Formats: sequence, structure tokens, C-alpha cells
Amino acid sequence: MRQLQFDDVGPEKVLEVYDPKTKMHGFVVIDNTRLGPGKGGIRMTHDVSVAEVASLARAMTWKNALAELPFGGAKSGIIADAKTMDKGQKRAIVDAFARALRQVCPSLYVAGPDMYMGEEEMEWFAKANGTPKSCTGKPASMAGIPHELGSTGHGVFHSTLVAAEYLGIDIKKATVAIEGFGNVGTFAAKFLTEAGARLVAVSDSKGCIYNKDGIDYERLMETKKKGSVISYPGKVLKGEEIVGLDADILIPAAKPDVINETNKAAVRAKIIVEGANIPMTLAIEEELHRRGVLIVPDIIANAGGVISSYVEHIGGKAEEVFPIVEKKIVKNVKEVLDRSKKEGISPRTAALEIARKRVLG
Repeated sequence: MRQLQFDDVGPEKVLEVYDPKTKMHGFVVIDNTRLGPGKGGIRMTHDVSVAEVASLARAMTWKNALAELPFGGAKSGIIADAKTMDKGQKRAIVDAFARALRQVCPSLYVAGPDMYMGEEEMEWFAKANGTPKSCTGKPASMAGIPHELGSTGHGVFHSTLVAAEYLGIDIKKATVAIEGFGNVGTFAAKFLTEAGARLVAVSDSKGCIYNKDGIDYERLMETKKKGSVISYPGKVLKGEEIVGLDADILIPAAKPDVINETNKAAVRAKIIVEGANIPMTLAIEEELHRRGVLIVPDIIANAGGVISSYVEHIGGKAEEVFPIVEKKIVKNVKEVLDRSKKEGISPRTAALEIARKRVLG
């Protein structure tokens, strides 16, 4: 607890819970509730810490404020190794955690999926907590909106369109490299190629495929289903080499710190849209900004997921998600980039200024 830092935003509550029977040990950090109940996912890993969760909760405060959602920021963690337990053990732990949070959930905290916590786990959580309002990311049978819809990738796509237009880049003539080909990366690739962009590089855990003539999305998806993107025709590179390839737009969509001290000088992209959380440090972001790279920060670029969660929370339908994501992302990315240009500050600094004002008034 001593590692936590408190300021004028929060955290407002830090609740640690333990169940002797199941050995469930977890915590929730409710960072700020001025705009509504804190919203953020549950992370289950063997080494998750209060400090890590508090940092993620603060990011959710800013993300929800920038998306203009009636949510505050929160996050929770369960200390458990999901990879070593069977389904029965995992359900017992999730159920115990959900029961322990009844005093704050959903009145002050609305949970959601995160690492090793998916659609099925959200169903368990909602049932054990006693109300479907306690979390989002539930299965369709519980009026949930599936993660497979691609709302985060859809938001990254619209962030990219706004940034390209801002620099006067015709998306139909733009080249794109996407780091990570999971849920965010696949949908970003789908929507961008449909809009006419030329996908020239994609990476996954096995490496990077580069094809300057362009990568066909449907063919790439078929290739990925059989193993890895590196089986697609083209030049096979190390995964981290994607950062320095010749592409107008770079979308980090998987790992944190993919742009780091060892490769930051190699960046050639004119635009970086952060589909992943924390793909580089704030210091590197500022350095690239001074070099003239336009960066759309994660707290606004990948907000499509939490916008989808909001639609589910209010009882909306899956078909309502994309129009709401587009409207909110386009409006707020434009506001951030306009302030960045007007004040001569980085887009992240501009985004944080806007978020702070919305939270603190």
C-alpha cells in the first residue's frame, strides 16, 4: 500500500479481499467516481500488484473522461496463476472475488474482462455478484456484447483516419504497419484495408512479415489461422524490426514498450496510433513528438473497447456500438490534435489536459 501515490484525482478507495476457503486474494482500486462508477477490467496473474492495478485504474479515469462516458476509473486484480488451475478452481476463485466485491460492485465499480478473464469468467462474476450490471463483457446469452465484434480495432481505425487527414495524407495512398495480430490488430487491418490503405507489414509472436507491394487481408487471416503471419509471402523479419520499416502509419497493437531505447531512432512512420496500452514510455513519446511524428495516445486511440462496454452497460445492442465508437473517437481525437497544435504540446499532454478538466472541472 505504501507504494501507492495519492493526489487530487485519487485513488478514492483501495479494497483488498481474501477468502480462506478458496485462497482467493485480490483487490480493487477505485481511482475516481466523479463522472460515474469506476470502470475497468479484472486482471488475473500470479504477480499482479496493487501498484500495477492503481496505475491501470488511473489510465481508465482518463480514458473514460476522454471518451465522454459516465464512468470513473477503476481496475482490479486477482493474484492467481490461471495457467496452472483447472476450470473448477478458477470458477471458485472468481465467484469468491465477485461475492467479496458486492459492497462496491456495481454501485462504485463495474468490472470487465482483462488478462485471463474473458466472456465466461464475466458470466461467473455477474452470477456470483448477484446482478448483470456488475460487469460488462458478458456472453450474448446475458445481453453481453462480444469482444469479437472488434470495437477496439474500429476505434483505432477511426483514430488513424483522423490523424491521416490531419497531416493531409490520403488513406488510399497510405502504407500501414501493424505490430500484433490479435483482436485489435486484425480488426484495424480489416477496416484500414477496406478503406484503401496498403498494409505492408504485420507482426505476431513468431516474427514480422514485410511485403512492400501490399498484404491481402483475407489471405493473411487464412495464413494466421494455420499458424503465423510469417508464412505469408514476403520478407520475414524479427518482430521488433517492424518499428523501423518504411510505412506512413505504424500501429502498435499488442505489447507494451515495443518502441524503446534500442529502436526509437529507427522509427520512420509519420503517424503512430497506439492500439496497445503503453507501447512506449512517455519520455520516448515526447521525443518522437519533437521529431515531428504525430502520435495518437492509447488513452484515446484504443477507447473503442470501453465505449462498447458502456453500450452493453446501458442495455444497448451490438449494432449500436460502431456508430457510437466512430462518433466519440472522431470528435475527441480531433479535439486532442487541435489543442496539441494550438498550444504546441504533445497530443498526450493535450489529452491529459482535457481529461483532467472533465474530471475535476
